[in-house]
Amino acid sequence: MRLAFVALLLLISHLGFSQESINWIKIEDLEAAQAKEPRKVIIDLYTNWCHWCHKMDANTFQNPGIASYVNEHFYAVRFNAEQKDTILFKGQKFGFVAQGRKGYNELAAVLAKGRLSYPTIIYLDEELNLIQPVPGYMDAKAFEQVITYLGEDHHKEQEFEQYKINYNGNIHKSGKE
Repeated sequence: MRLAFVALLLLISHLGFSQESINWIKIEDLEAAQAKEPRKVIIDLYTNWCHWCHKMDANTFQNPGIASYVNEHFYAVRFNAEQKDTILFKGQKFGFVAQGRKGYNELAAVLAKGRLSYPTIIYLDEELNLIQPVPGYMDAKAFEQVITYLGEDHHKEQEFEQYKINYNGNIHKSGKE
C-alpha cells in the first residue's frame, strides 16, 4: 500500500512538471538567435508591479497549447519596461528615462509606439521589424487568435475582426497544435 502511494505521488509530480512552458530568451540574445534560425518574435512588455502582467503569466503563458505554439513559431522575450540597463538592439542603444520615482526603458517606448501600457505584447517579423504592439491582458483563447493571426501572416490578407469570425482553433485547449 505504501509503495503504491509513493508511486502515485511520483506519477502526479511527473505529470505536473512535464507540461511544456514557453522558452523565454533575453533580448540581448535575440539577434544571435535570429542569425541562426530566423523566426517571428513576441516580446512580453511588463512591469513588476503590473497585476494583469502577472495574471497573463499565470493564465495565458502557462497554457500548454499556447506554450507549444509559441515555442514552435516564435522567439519569446520577456522585457521589463522599467529596466534600467542600457540595451543594444539592432545597432542602437536604448537607455533608461527617469520619470518621477520610476521611469521606462527607451526600447519599450519605441516598440510600443510610445503607448506604454502593461501588459503589451510586441510582435516582430523575422528581421526584427515591428509588426504590431498589442496592449492589454488576453486569456489563452484571445491570445491564440492574435498569435496565429500575426504569426501566420494572416494580417497581410485580412482584417483581424474578419479573421476572428472565421477562426476556430483550439490550440489553447489541446496542449498541442
